[in-house]
Amino acid sequence: MLFLDKHIELNDTELDIYNYVAANLDKVIYMRIRDLADVVHVSTTTILRFCRKFKCSGFAEFRVKLQIYTEKKKATQIDTADETTYIDFLKRTREPEFQRQLQSVAQILKNIDLVLFVGIGASGVIAGYGALYFSSLFTLALHIEDPLNHPFDHLSSHLATKISLVAISVEGENRDIIRYIHQLKIKQCKVISITNSAKSTIARLSDANISYYINKETYYDANITSQLPALYTIERLAKEIRRQNDKNAD
Repeated sequence: MLFLDKHIELNDTELDIYNYVAANLDKVIYMRIRDLADVVHVSTTTILRFCRKFKCSGFAEFRVKLQIYTEKKKATQIDTADETTYIDFLKRTREPEFQRQLQSVAQILKNIDLVLFVGIGASGVIAGYGALYFSSLFTLALHIEDPLNHPFDHLSSHLATKISLVAISVEGENRDIIRYIHQLKIKQCKVISITNSAKSTIARLSDANISYYINKETYYDANITSQLPALYTIERLAKEIRRQNDKNAD
């Protein structure tokens, strides 16, 4: 709430103060305590109690923290698209290391009967696309939208050898996916991951990983790192497996 990184309990009167402050940040940072009290129709004592709930000794400290918060909010801007980021990534896909990673994953997946895609947030959207794309090109693929409610406790060992998990994650540190990976590895399923870094936990737990290394972007608390590399990698991988299968069939 405002400059605090947690929710705090406010009574009805304090909530009225909060709503006014949140809607008038640029005004409040220049107000005196009496000015704010008058406009929200409360006493200065009530304003002081409100400030203490926000970990401030008084209204002066509250205004300072509010001003810092306001300036930081104004300074947060989204960078315009930098095409060089994508050009550099596409150049790296032609280098031996990326080709080695691609072939390593393709060798695992080409003999798999069922591919499970999993991701959280924006990566979950890409995982859904990956399942559709893989199903269109070479084998049945499913998107696991909620890994916590899709346990594999009773998966037979025979079926497990025909299943592979493809985890999509920018950070490579999502706890729910990590738990899911552990659950499937116990069943001897193969685990593939597409992450931003090969040093992430998900990447290191995987039997094979493709990492793309682009700059991380955030907007406030949201991770807005581009998913273009993950999308490209999925399409490139599916086409490579299709190519290998067609070659073996000839």
